[in-house]
Amino acid sequence: MKTIGLIGGTTWISTVDYYRAVNEMVNERLGHAHSARCLLYSFNFQDISDHINRRDWESVGREFLSAAKTLERAGADCILFCANTAHVAADLVRRSISVPLIHIGEATLAEVQKRGITKKIGLLGTRYTMEMDFIKEKFIAENIEVLIPGPDEREFIHHSIFDELGKNILKESTKQRYQDIMASLASQGAEGIILGCTEIPLLIKQSDVALPVFDTTLIHAKAAVDFALSE
Repeated sequence: MKTIGLIGGTTWISTVDYYRAVNEMVNERLGHAHSARCLLYSFNFQDISDHINRRDWESVGREFLSAAKTLERAGADCILFCANTAHVAADLVRRSISVPLIHIGEATLAEVQKRGITKKIGLLGTRYTMEMDFIKEKFIAENIEVLIPGPDEREFIHHSIFDELGKNILKESTKQRYQDIMASLASQGAEGIILGCTEIPLLIKQSDVALPVFDTTLIHAKAAVDFALSE
């Protein structure tokens, strides 16, 4: 079994779900007392959040590269960023380390395509994930149009992630607003919805939405386990 290197703490809430998911998936496949062989580097999220709020992507990149190299030296055979927004630093880290970086956008694209979605997909996430290209470009390259909510809805989602979900505050009123936003994307032709922030699946489940939803936490964790258990 290969060793999975997790870079988490962004937030610790979703990092717990990553740790749980990779261990559960390994045990489901191997049985007995098997669990994942993994290493975890966990940030103080305030440090990363300060960089993000200033849109200081260079500093975000330096932080994640340092963490990735620490895990690589410790014996990690692959690297995962346990957050979508962190993938703004993916290209920098990927070209600077010698082990694979398993990209959340690429893993999600593969699942979307597996479900037969070829035209339009809705994307929810932080303001940066929705408005910047580091996730969307994976889909656009495959001629899949990425639909995002309007400005007011994007602002609502962004603040709900940082002010509620990242603090494990789950409100029914917030869930209803998300459902309304996803219904609007469906009316624009979205064939599915990407939950493109690893905190959103704390609030939104498949049972809450008529369209297929793509839980990026579970998709990413599965990609890591596939790698770890491959020959």
